[in-house]
Amino acid sequence: MNGSIRWFARNTVAANLLMVCILIAGAYSLFTRIPLEVFPSIELERVNIRTSFPGAPPSEVEEGVTVRIEEAIQDIEGIEKMISTSSEGSSNIRIELENGYDPQLLKDEITTRVEGLNTLPDEVERPVINVPAWQREVISVALAGPLGERELRDMALQIEEDIRALPEVTQAQVEGIRPYELSIEIPERTLREFGLTLSEISNIIRRQSLDLSAGSIKTNGGEVLIRTKGQAYVKEDYADLVILSRPDGTRLRLGDIATITDEFDETPIITKFNGQPALTVEVYRIGDQNAITVAAAVRKYIAEKSVLLPEGITLETWRDRSKTVSARLKTLTDSALQGGILVLLLLGLFLHPSVAFWVCIGIPVSFMGSALLMPELGVTLNTISLFAYILVLGIVVDDAIVTGENVYSHLRRGTSPQVAAEKGTVEVAVPVTFGVLTTMVAFVPLLMVEGVRGAIFSQIPMIVIPVLLFSLIESKWILPAHLSGIRLDHEGPILRHISRIQRWFADGLETFIFRIYRPVLNLSLSERYLTVAIFCVGGALLTALIMSGWMRWIFFPRIQSEVARATLVMPAGTPFVTTSAYVDRMTDAALQLQDKYRDPETGQSVVINILSNSGTTGGSSSGQSNRGRVFFEVEAPEKRKIDVTTNDLVREWRKMIGPLPGADSLNFRAEFGRTSSPIDIQLSGSNFEELQAVADQLKTKLGTYPNVFDIEDSMSDGKEELQLRLLPAAETLGVQLDNLARQVREGFFGITVQRIQRGRDEVNVILRYPEQERATLASLQNMTIRTPGGVAVPFAEVASLEPGRTPAAITRIDRNRTMNVTADANKQQANLEAIKSDLEIFLQETTRFYPNVKYSLEGEAREQRDSFNTLIFGLAGVLFAIYALLAIPFRSYLQPLIVMTAIPFGAIGAVIGHWIMDLDLTIMSLMGMLALTGVVVNSSLVLVDYINRQQREEGMSVQEAIKVAGVARFRPVLLTSLTTFAGLTPIIFDKSTQAQFLIPMAVSLGYGVLFATFTTLIIIPVNYLILHDFSRAWYWLFHGTEPPPPKAAAPNEQSETIFGDVSTEDFDSPLAGKQKNLREEENLEISPLSRSTISVAGTTISPDDEEPSNPLNESNPDKKSLVVSQESAMTIPTGAHQGSVEEDTRENTEELSPLSQPSINQSSIFVDLDAEPDESDYEDTDKIVSVVEDSEPTDEKERSPLSQSSLSQSSMFVDLDAEPDEIDYEDTDKIVTVKEETEPTNEEELSPLSQATISQSTMFVDLDAEPDEIDYEDTDKIASVVEDSEPIDEEELSPLSQSSMNQSSMFVDLDAEPDDEEYEAPQNIISMVEENADNEEELSPLSRSPMSQPVYFVDLDDEEEDDTKAKNKEPVEA
Repeated sequence: MNGSIRWFARNTVAANLLMVCILIAGAYSLFTRIPLEVFPSIELERVNIRTSFPGAPPSEVEEGVTVRIEEAIQDIEGIEKMISTSSEGSSNIRIELENGYDPQLLKDEITTRVEGLNTLPDEVERPVINVPAWQREVISVALAGPLGERELRDMALQIEEDIRALPEVTQAQVEGIRPYELSIEIPERTLREFGLTLSEISNIIRRQSLDLSAGSIKTNGGEVLIRTKGQAYVKEDYADLVILSRPDGTRLRLGDIATITDEFDETPIITKFNGQPALTVEVYRIGDQNAITVAAAVRKYIAEKSVLLPEGITLETWRDRSKTVSARLKTLTDSALQGGILVLLLLGLFLHPSVAFWVCIGIPVSFMGSALLMPELGVTLNTISLFAYILVLGIVVDDAIVTGENVYSHLRRGTSPQVAAEKGTVEVAVPVTFGVLTTMVAFVPLLMVEGVRGAIFSQIPMIVIPVLLFSLIESKWILPAHLSGIRLDHEGPILRHISRIQRWFADGLETFIFRIYRPVLNLSLSERYLTVAIFCVGGALLTALIMSGWMRWIFFPRIQSEVARATLVMPAGTPFVTTSAYVDRMTDAALQLQDKYRDPETGQSVVINILSNSGTTGGSSSGQSNRGRVFFEVEAPEKRKIDVTTNDLVREWRKMIGPLPGADSLNFRAEFGRTSSPIDIQLSGSNFEELQAVADQLKTKLGTYPNVFDIEDSMSDGKEELQLRLLPAAETLGVQLDNLARQVREGFFGITVQRIQRGRDEVNVILRYPEQERATLASLQNMTIRTPGGVAVPFAEVASLEPGRTPAAITRIDRNRTMNVTADANKQQANLEAIKSDLEIFLQETTRFYPNVKYSLEGEAREQRDSFNTLIFGLAGVLFAIYALLAIPFRSYLQPLIVMTAIPFGAIGAVIGHWIMDLDLTIMSLMGMLALTGVVVNSSLVLVDYINRQQREEGMSVQEAIKVAGVARFRPVLLTSLTTFAGLTPIIFDKSTQAQFLIPMAVSLGYGVLFATFTTLIIIPVNYLILHDFSRAWYWLFHGTEPPPPKAAAPNEQSETIFGDVSTEDFDSPLAGKQKNLREEENLEISPLSRSTISVAGTTISPDDEEPSNPLNESNPDKKSLVVSQESAMTIPTGAHQGSVEEDTRENTEELSPLSQPSINQSSIFVDLDAEPDESDYEDTDKIVSVVEDSEPTDEKERSPLSQSSLSQSSMFVDLDAEPDEIDYEDTDKIVTVKEETEPTNEEELSPLSQATISQSTMFVDLDAEPDEIDYEDTDKIASVVEDSEPIDEEELSPLSQSSMNQSSMFVDLDAEPDDEEYEAPQNIISMVEENADNEEELSPLSRSPMSQPVYFVDLDDEEEDDTKAKNKEPVEA
């Protein structure tokens, strides 16, 4: 990976081309290949079998159809559950499949089994087997006006054809219409008169009304087809059919003995729109069609068609779902835009504006990359997928933030942009990669949720995972190339002003770090066991509060819809007029609401439109006289001027309607996302009486609970029935029961003689008695029954009637009869969990008296059980996966546990967030907590990695490393958390209907990350130190001694971190390349620092700066300042040996050498006397700048506290031929020159640095080079710094010893400006003098600068001394 990172960082063209390709391909996929819809289209994992058995009661349908089909398919592999409903005239079997089975393949096998059945009754129609698909309605069109049923129907069908002809529309269907029916009615008296039966007439019609091929004749002129053309299509055709033909030539036609009508099905269906007779046309979206585009085309058609309609006929849209899509799209895109702006502002405040900009560029790149994969993953642009994008908005930049912050830190230390981009990215590449992987793993369990909700929620990980994957690609291959072009010193006026504001915020953050966070961290580490105890007690108390019911639990919240609906079910067999009267009553109440809630200024009502259906609950099938429904559409919440909610309207509507006598059920709904009842108890057993007895007691019990309503059971009373019993005389006459039932059926229900196709309509031809003969029991008693011998006998002589009652429907689950008792509840007030627990106890006591009755909690209770099981297994899998992903890079079994201690605190933060937002805990909250597990470990992962690196590379003690890591990683940890919360903030506080059910998941993730961050910065370091304590105790227990202290990695060896081998060889350095026997071919011929920019044109070492601009300035005032004298700017022979290195024998590192603690690769300067210069200009040794020490230090402690750092090699070459920057070096008084032993005769010799560019400084220090093993074995070749006095206090001496900044012996104030006078004289040029500093602020101005490797301007005068005093100072040679 490191090689590819460097290649892209150096090849900006490749990185930009990769970025542009992702953006273009993603945009193309987004706008041309991804459909837009409200909710995702789902292929349900089930197979439906629907069988029609006209006229058969439920019990006959069950025995003759349902049971036989169930037995035929029950052993097919892959079937998880069979649920069948046998109702009057039809059997419906729903087969739910096990996971992993293809519904289409299983459907084919079921079809083969069902079609092989030969035991079904003759009257049964062919079973229809299909895999149901999610209906994707887009918009409804309502045609209303004072027209007759046929005229209205014809006009609606024409409109349907017109809409289908639109290029944007493919599917449309008229609803609320009765199918055509051609009825042939013959009275019983007429049949007796002519000696005919209905069965005989039926056979005659079938033989005469048909088109039949008679073959063909092959003539010389060609082949001629022969066929009959006698199929009747209209009532006139049927009236001409000959029934009898006598020998005398007389004929009896069908029209002579029958009344033929060509109308609709007998059961009426009435649809009204705003009180007018109406029909609706449903328009659907299929394939990749866009819901908004489809709806726009339909609305345009309506606008054009309306002006052509007759007066009084209206054509309006009804339930335009595209408005909902547009509103949700606008809500979520606005939230995404606001979140993105907040993320950019946060990053801009605490990072350099350029870094913040390039980090945020990763958001569109990652989003477009995900859009590129959406069609392949089967994901559409819908409410859930849009929410997923918002959810990941703040997370997607986490890896880029860590990378960008690390690169920015290198830039501030003086590293060149190219090297900073490469090195900064490589250093954090592996921890960032594993952090992204843990986040991706945390979203995987959402793919495992079962059922309809599972299919919907699976859209979230299908968006989040690709987004994170592309963010990883962007942060490794694209971001470094962009960051390599940042020049901190080349800023325009606007950017400079922004940078000044940014530095103010950054300084404030650093002040907080050092004045508040660091003391708190130190206190927590010193009292670590007390700290852990406090956190544990707090967590335990909060857990106890949650378990005690302090936070309400609701499985799925009730989200208010913009459409209210009331559904009426009367007992089976209820006359249509009764049902229609009740529906009219419900419609009138809705009209009253419409008038009541009308804006007096505009006249616009909150209730927009009202639609009612009598005799149907939707679709185009035959009517059901006992059913009806009423809808009303409500204006969107954000547009309402009257303060009323949909629930308020429904409650008032319910009161206005009042109780409906005789109604089986009247349900009100004004919510979306509901797939089952809040309370649903399933009873199973073979005895209907026992089931009904338990159900009655259960309904009585449910009625005692407050806020529980709409109580009903699935076993309604059904219709009254008359059971036929044969009399003994029937046996004598040869009448069998089946013959008797068939003749009664033919007369009263009718015979379906034919099904003819007229245009697009299928018309049933029915033969039966006239309606008045089918309306009374006397007609049944008076009918005649034909014996097998052809004798007609009265019905009463061969059969008797026994009254009874049949259930309206019989439900079977897994081949057992069942009954469901359901109820609705006010979820905000009713405690559903307590109700369920109480019902469990009640049912246990009740079923003791009915041992054959079993019960189970279904509905939302079952969904909750299934979801919990999935989430529990998913959580276990996620925790193990996260542990593995942490243990692999850490190479430790225990350190991953430290990182994972942040997870429970994240969950606590999520609960606190719900309490703050006054939200109930829901299944979405748990899903958010599950995803949270992978997000909260990222900050802990980077923090623990940093601690490990400080120990292994810098040789720090554990406590030192923890303190340094806490301070150094505070900013990136805080930024990643704040950006995550900022990205979710708009949707967390969104009040629109479209966002309500998504808010709990956003709250869990946002507040959980925010809370876990602050606990991470305290509890993770504390846990790390506690683990170290146990490790020491364990070591002492087995070895009897303390474990050896960690040692820093040798500077000439590869520095192995827990995240791989990162050595100084990874970076370009020709010196290191020569000293490693040219093991690597370097692309650059000069030191990487020769390519860097200087943040300030000149750097002034001002020992008298009074007011530091950064809290990092604090140090011991007793420490000497370093000043450079011209006497020390001398040449030395290459054979000279200077300095020495001794073993580190410090007893107290913190007091002795605070600068040896930082995490920076900058300290003592090793001078390689044998290194070869880059070009010819550096061949003369008298042009080498080096450091001279007159006396050998006697104590390593005094001599070189910095000599213990990880800096490798830095020969300092002066380029005398470099050309100056025109802008920065125009003023000669700001020039730093090098004084040689002889006075130069020209400007070039006098001041070679005056011609240098920003990237070419006086001292080219290769921070990444490693020292030669040979050259640095002798201690006399080490250049070090002498300290005359021992520091008194570590914190006063060097606050930088715990910071993430560069450390060196010379503190340079980059913001100081040189005196014009002071720098004109050549004697004020670079020298190295130590003198007593009056205070620490004077000593260390460089602690404030983000400088690369500058030219050193030496300000010999402080504010209290004049020029003369400065010039007369005696230099002290080092």
